[in-house]
Amino acid sequence: MNAPWAWLELPAPHHKAYAESGAWAGKTIADLAYELTAADPDFVVFLAGDERMTRGELLADAEALSVSLAELGLQPGDVVSFQTPNWIEAAVINLACAMSGLIINPIVPIYRDHEVSMMLGDCGAKAFFVASTFRNFDYAAMAERLRPDLPELQHVITVRGASGTTYENLVKAGRGKPFQRPQVDAGAVKMLLYTSGTTGRPKGVLHSHNTLNRVLRMTVEHWGINPGDAIIMPSPVTHVSGYANGLELPLIGQTRSIMMEVWNAQDALALIEQHQVTGTVAATPFLIELASAAAAAGTRLPSLRFFACGGAAVPPEVIPTANKAFENCAAFRVFGSSEVPLVTLGYPGRENEHLAASTDGAIVDYDVRIVDDQENDVAPGQHGEILARGPAMFLGYADQQQTADAISADGYFRTGDIGCITPEGAVLITGRKKDLIIRGGENISAKEIEDVLHTHAAVKEATVVAMPHARLGEGICAYVILRDGGSVDAHGLAKHVEASGLAKQKIPERFEFVDDFPRTASGKIRKDQLRADVTAKVAAQAAV
Repeated sequence: MNAPWAWLELPAPHHKAYAESGAWAGKTIADLAYELTAADPDFVVFLAGDERMTRGELLADAEALSVSLAELGLQPGDVVSFQTPNWIEAAVINLACAMSGLIINPIVPIYRDHEVSMMLGDCGAKAFFVASTFRNFDYAAMAERLRPDLPELQHVITVRGASGTTYENLVKAGRGKPFQRPQVDAGAVKMLLYTSGTTGRPKGVLHSHNTLNRVLRMTVEHWGINPGDAIIMPSPVTHVSGYANGLELPLIGQTRSIMMEVWNAQDALALIEQHQVTGTVAATPFLIELASAAAAAGTRLPSLRFFACGGAAVPPEVIPTANKAFENCAAFRVFGSSEVPLVTLGYPGRENEHLAASTDGAIVDYDVRIVDDQENDVAPGQHGEILARGPAMFLGYADQQQTADAISADGYFRTGDIGCITPEGAVLITGRKKDLIIRGGENISAKEIEDVLHTHAAVKEATVVAMPHARLGEGICAYVILRDGGSVDAHGLAKHVEASGLAKQKIPERFEFVDDFPRTASGKIRKDQLRADVTAKVAAQAAV
């Protein structure tokens, strides 16, 4: 494999134990797709809007696309990036890559030139599937702007495009041709997903077929998911939770995926009733809005059994309030990250509603340690950094040094989250060690925004912190010190961030202009005090 992570070896000896113990299934989703299609080719596995796709159609399209990708010169181990909304085409691209031994690199649609160019260049993507246009943004034009500076990018393939190399033409060209399916090692790198780093440089999270299969099998078991269940997916399928539960769960849990292109509570309500949806994994604001919409419509959505939410702070009152709106649904908090998906799987039963509301969920299939700054285990009930390891843990980062920094000598991932383990064996998150903002479930690097603000001529120094946001959990506040004689207002700085190419979601919603920042004796900015300051200001404004 001529990839930047060709150095990769499993980061800790316990991975070998997982393979030997049978914790890993040793199957790819392509293996499962062939098995399930042979058993029931007419089962409708994906629905999106008016489109539907059976297992037989999914497999046939994936094989046809695989043939065309091979004809384009792509070989096992090459990286294929895709940036699409929750369209059925994403499922075909994902399966085609799995059966061809290609490494899939999902890119969230909110990202623009700055982030996309960094990701494509870092992973050395050979092909890039990109939506032609979506929500008034021309993704195809962006891809062409970036292409000259990405020498390894050989193919830009538009999805629902009208010219050039298109997804539709590749599937059509490969139809009916024999597909020579390569042997694919289930322990090999299968997915590379970028997550925001505290340094502003995204980290490429590497997962195998085995690790992703493991977390989904545990999910199926713990949440009581049955073959034939319909799962609605409003989260982006380019985000770890949307990818796993939207694209992979249908082949591991034998479910049907109802994909939403854009979240709308009234639309979700109708889809849940139409398809008798049994559950979902989504951000907390979606739970609040769905419960409100159900109450307003006078329906209690009896088919809905579970709603797993996380990615941002979940106020304790949210869970019982939502449950009252539903007949059978149990909402619960979960905790995890791209590196360690779903360290906790929540409390899906109504009998544990108090734990579902007051903790971040029961630990399932992971070993968890709570440590102090020297990585010594703290006393039971004490708070510290959360370290986790398990058979669903990532293989490492694409960058060897980032892997070394993130994984302890005994194979635990340093999550950067602060919390404790409750007497019931649940995780309770109380803070963050990492300098990240979690806005509506998306990790946002404060430093990335700070770096852009520092390029403005009027800015002497800027620092960015999280602030309370009624809907998204956390918003973005920038504290700014202007240069002597410098003049710029909040609107001007917001436009400056937007013009940098960063995603719109990274534009601070609030700017505070100050003469200096609170600092430690060594001069380090006291972000804890700034967070407290903006929290108090937001609360005071809300009370007016």
